[in-house]
Amino acid sequence: MGIHIIVCIKSVVLDAPGGKIVRTPDTTTINPFDLSALEVALAARDELGGTITALSMGPETSSLSLYSALSMGVDRGVLLCDKTLAGADTLATSNALCAGIRLLEPYDLVLFGTRTADSDTGQVGPQTAVGLNLPLVTQARDIVFQENGLEVGAECDGFRQRFAVDLPCALTVAPEAAKARDASLGGIEDAFAGSIETWNLERLGLSPDQVGDAGSPTKIKGMTPASKGKQCDFITGSIEEQADKLLEKLVNAGLIQ
Repeated sequence: MGIHIIVCIKSVVLDAPGGKIVRTPDTTTINPFDLSALEVALAARDELGGTITALSMGPETSSLSLYSALSMGVDRGVLLCDKTLAGADTLATSNALCAGIRLLEPYDLVLFGTRTADSDTGQVGPQTAVGLNLPLVTQARDIVFQENGLEVGAECDGFRQRFAVDLPCALTVAPEAAKARDASLGGIEDAFAGSIETWNLERLGLSPDQVGDAGSPTKIKGMTPASKGKQCDFITGSIEEQADKLLEKLVNAGLIQ
């Protein structure tokens, strides 16, 4: 029978012209930090057998990221798509994901990327795990399946730790954990020959005040492009004079004392 792994993925925004997010096939792609989680799931299924479900939330264009996951070898793609889900913060997003994951029971493992390339909060994985009352290990780098659980190695802020975790559980997967395999031509053909399941709010069994903008305690007031400007300050003089000037600049900047 094998294991059932759910991988939560996101279609991230590549560009927001004028500070306005418009999700189209040209402005979105699968979150690069989710690729490691997908590879961990695929490697586990290759070893143990079973099925992998990719789960995402977003507008219809988000289905392209699910097709990307299917082309890598994922068995099933589910998109949570409803106009009431728009404008969700991380908490409202995790509410929807929790409802979707419950409909996919039974499962053994829920995987997330460590963060996303657009909002970059790293909150959805932990919030979803809490909502499902699952044990959680973040920044997982190596995962060993055992008879009744996992042994997980993780690293954060230079600290290395190992955990014994019972199944079912949730992990956020560090980018260093695995390099994603490339989709094959056959995989791409099979993916687009299939279909993505789309679940609306009614299917999730949630009310509008639990999701989307209405269910979000945090609000985005506006967006501005990040400045990428750089300024070089050349130091002249002899080696000794350059060293003295550099030291003075560092001290004046408060970088050293």
